[in-house]
Amino acid sequence: MIGSSLYLLATVGMVAVSGVSADSLKAVRRDSLRLPSDTSLSLSVGGFLDTYVAYDMGRPRTLDRAYTTQPARHNEFNVNLAFVELGLSGPRVRGRLALQAGTSVQANYAGEPRLGSVSGPDVGRMLQEAYVGYELRPGLWIDGGVFFSNAGMEGWVSRDNPIYTRSLVADYSPYYSSGVRATWQATPKLTARVDIVNGWQVISESNEDKTLGARLDYALTPVTSLSWYGLAGNEAGARLRLFNGIGLKTKVGARVELMAQADVGSQEAADSTGAAGQSSSWYGAMLIARVTVAPAVALTGRVERYNDQDQVLITTGTANGLRANGASVGIDVRPAPRLLWRSEARVLAGEAAIFPDRNATAGLSTRNAVVVTSLAVTF
Repeated sequence: MIGSSLYLLATVGMVAVSGVSADSLKAVRRDSLRLPSDTSLSLSVGGFLDTYVAYDMGRPRTLDRAYTTQPARHNEFNVNLAFVELGLSGPRVRGRLALQAGTSVQANYAGEPRLGSVSGPDVGRMLQEAYVGYELRPGLWIDGGVFFSNAGMEGWVSRDNPIYTRSLVADYSPYYSSGVRATWQATPKLTARVDIVNGWQVISESNEDKTLGARLDYALTPVTSLSWYGLAGNEAGARLRLFNGIGLKTKVGARVELMAQADVGSQEAADSTGAAGQSSSWYGAMLIARVTVAPAVALTGRVERYNDQDQVLITTGTANGLRANGASVGIDVRPAPRLLWRSEARVLAGEAAIFPDRNATAGLSTRNAVVVTSLAVTF
């Protein structure tokens, strides 16, 4: 303490003689108290850019494509997803900050709630992830901030997904969450995760309740893993929403990869007085296959089914909501290690006329088809 006081008096004297400003004095003092840098921490910098053009056979008049996040625009050269990221890693510390933009971001974050004057999507949608974590004990991490959701099997970043577009079951379950999570590597084969988050795919809070999430990933074999995930919380006017899903990833030989997912959810429905009454439900499933036919070429395909007849998540304005089957085929080419060219054709067939179609009666059709090609680079 005496040494620090003498140091400060000497520094003040030097300032008085030399005419150095008070701000400079503060900087000198601050530097004298700065701890040595932790050389065990590492910082990584990266980014991703996914450009695309898609043609929707229904030719929507607004150019916005319905019931999807990727690709979100018709007949338009645009950016699907672009982000820059900083990653921090150390023996017991980790973190990631990724800032993003693109049409998929606009589509996916359109439902961010506004409660108060400083909430909503204006800033929130820019945060793909923004979290910091600490390892409490070997294999047990606590993270806080904005991070990818515990739900589902398909990923948000297109390069990491086995097929370019996303299934309905992926687009209508959370891609991201905001809160705290605990991840535990319980055994070499079993990973457990528990989340406490603001709600169903929100950064800004929509009510005063929180949502509980959980996930288990178990490696059955070196090439096969089984997952379970769930969410429970009050949504849509403090009505209890329950959600569960199972997923499977596996390889068949050296060339074939398979991914499957099945989800089911329920929510308390409002009765005629507006109070919680009987429950409404929805379900969805998909199966994806990816076949490597050459070192830089792969063929992809997906089949899917989605049913939200009670319109819990998807409001269509029809009696039976969105009930549809879908199929996709695609080809991926990697001309260079960091470059990925993907093309895909996708068809959805519903039971009601809900898809925008300029040539159909009343401008709506029971079917929707789109072709898309994308060129993406990782840097």
